[in-house]
Amino acid sequence: MNATLRNRLLTAGLVAALGLGFGFAQSSVERHQQNGITIATANEIPYGWVDNGAARGIAPEVATAVLETMGITDIEWVVTEFGSLIPGLIANRFDLVAASQAVLPARCEQVAFSKINSSYGEGFLVAAGNPKGIHSYDDFVANPDLKMGIVSGADQLDFAQAYGLSESQIVPLNANADAPSALTAGRIDAYAATGLTVVGLAEGNARVEVAADFVDPVVDGETVRSYGAFTFSQDDAEFMAAFDEALAAFQETQAYRDILLSHGLTDQDIAAALGASTAELCSAG
Repeated sequence: MNATLRNRLLTAGLVAALGLGFGFAQSSVERHQQNGITIATANEIPYGWVDNGAARGIAPEVATAVLETMGITDIEWVVTEFGSLIPGLIANRFDLVAASQAVLPARCEQVAFSKINSSYGEGFLVAAGNPKGIHSYDDFVANPDLKMGIVSGADQLDFAQAYGLSESQIVPLNANADAPSALTAGRIDAYAATGLTVVGLAEGNARVEVAADFVDPVVDGETVRSYGAFTFSQDDAEFMAAFDEALAAFQETQAYRDILLSHGLTDQDIAAALGASTAELCSAG
């Protein structure tokens, strides 16, 4: 037996032994196909919420459709406060977050973001009649007695700080659903959130309304627009890459557009999302 043949046989035997003794490595996709997946969202309409056990909203509905194309159909949904999404992901309490979280450089240092899935602008929720005449972040700069409600961990806090608002002007809230009662009780004068969020909160509630003639915040010389994505652990690069590939394919379908349009996003919002780069957003600033 020549040396070359001997080496080939030895190599084949080693591979076989490894296969029998340890089993071939299971991919992350295969693991979730067999064991299911745990996904977190925040109770925020229209971005993501759970209604009678069914996950609904922009991010959950897209995630469900994408995972189905990957052969992953066993999903456990977890609802948590927005400010707990990233800490919970880092602590491995769930496998990914489907909450349309905005891609921000500070967040990119802690977690990994998928391909951009959505895009949306900003707005204010105010008491009916807008008694304080609030239409912009500049109004809070002009009147330091005004108080702005912001969900803990939301990127509106960054906007407020960019405008130089003092800590006494910012009132942290646990969830979007707390905003109407905070307004009617006089705890805050306006609630800062995305435009879709404030529209949803105002629907069917005569005691609050969307601030008319809202002026979009400008940070570092650029008008603010948020870009939402799915959030993964930085240690889960293999699975996120597979998810991104499936997401890119799904975004070419009408089903993807129908989900976003059904929750209030426009064709312009969809175009903005598809034209954005996660890498560029993570490195911005």
